Amino acid sequence: MTFEHFALNVAKPVEMGQWYVENCEMKIVRSMDNYPYTRFLTDKAGKVMLEIYSNKTARIPEYGKQNPLEFHFALTVDDPLKVKDKLISAGATFEEEIKMDDGSHLIMLRDPFGVPLQLCKRGKSMI
Repeated sequence: MTFEHFALNVAKPVEMGQWYVENCEMKIVRSMDNYPYTRFLTDKAGKVMLEIYSNKTARIPEYGKQNPLEFHFALTVDDPLKVKDKLISAGATFEEEIKMDDGSHLIMLRDPFGVPLQLCKRGKSMI
């Protein structure tokens, strides 16, 4: 088996998708311009997708009220501090920063839609 995507039911998928394209080097590979406004986004490696949509038949979680340890997704970056500043300038908010003994540098943010987003620079690549 190969991981294809994970999905989030969100209030504003069109706006959220555009934010990730403009600020996180993501690309929309499939979209629906009508309800439920689905967007499939992929990172620059193109190996995993994030699906976002707004389907009113299911509850839209209050991501901004969830502890990031309950749910978050992570992006690898070369310079976590530089990317943190860029994303905060684009509307993200800061949660916490962790420097680990193995040299890893993790920064937890929330995107402008409340979804926890972790920036990772690993001391040693995990993949």
